[in-house]
Amino acid sequence: MKNLKLIPLVALTLVLLASCSSVRVVSDYDKQANFNTYKSYAFYKTGIDKAQISDLDKKRILRAIEAELGSRGFVKSDTPDVLISIFTKERERVDVYNNNFGWGYGGFYNPWVWGPGWGWGWGNNVSTSTEGSLYIDVIDANKKELVWQGRGVGTLNNTKNIEKKEQRIQEFVSQILKEYPPQTAVAIN
Repeated sequence: MKNLKLIPLVALTLVLLASCSSVRVVSDYDKQANFNTYKSYAFYKTGIDKAQISDLDKKRILRAIEAELGSRGFVKSDTPDVLISIFTKERERVDVYNNNFGWGYGGFYNPWVWGPGWGWGWGNNVSTSTEGSLYIDVIDANKKELVWQGRGVGTLNNTKNIEKKEQRIQEFVSQILKEYPPQTAVAIN
């Protein structure tokens, strides 16, 4: 009987952990861009200054981008092939988990308990979290045109623990930049 009580709790915990830890990523790109020619980058300060996050988080994101691009052979330059910009959005996410789990008997009347019947069960659980989107833009420096954009959506958990926060930001950036360069674009060129 104790195991039956734990099943919904374990299932709910796994759902919450899975939804909190994943980063959902989408990307889009210009099919005319030749991604093979891009070897150097610089940060687009004007765009980055508009990102509505703390300066500390901006630094964390930029360091994560530098590490990711450096591991792919990109070099930072005063005369870059591409400019990198970021921006963020956030929204409040509300999740309602309907856990009508339980057992009981409705025909027995107990005068010491409100209403007929006996039993135990679960009801609805509501949780709220702030879900954020991080956009990374790759802009052709010569044409001043957006050639690639990646977006990661997820939550920043453990904001009180700086190491875990930095790890989460690194995960966001890494997952987003996995999509760069677009494989179909590289294969065509």
